Amino acid sequence: MPMPADANQNGDIFGGWIMAQVDIAGGTAAGRLARGRVATVAVKEFVFKQPVQIGDLVSFYVHLVRIGTTSITVNVEVYAERRPDDPKVVKVTEATLTYVAIDRDGRPRPVPKH
Repeated sequence: MPMPADANQNGDIFGGWIMAQVDIAGGTAAGRLARGRVATVAVKEFVFKQPVQIGDLVSFYVHLVRIGTTSITVNVEVYAERRPDDPKVVKVTEATLTYVAIDRDGRPRPVPKH
């Protein structure tokens, strides 16, 4: 749930805050698939559909797009639940990100077979 410190002067949540949360969600899923450390290497697209507001309950859903030799691409959809007295869920953001599995020295390594 975003807090007032995450908002601009109009009460809308900063896009950068949302982007960071999307990267955390995508990186967590990619790290599980890679069974270890991953690094964000690309953001194909980031689409903001509606603003996120203070008090919105934000949920992140990660869908696997592709597993390569050393990379994992995911799509992250973000939904906000608004107005607890009359709940409404709206899709607010969507992004496609690619992560690369890395070793202790930060070099690419193969993604384990599943």
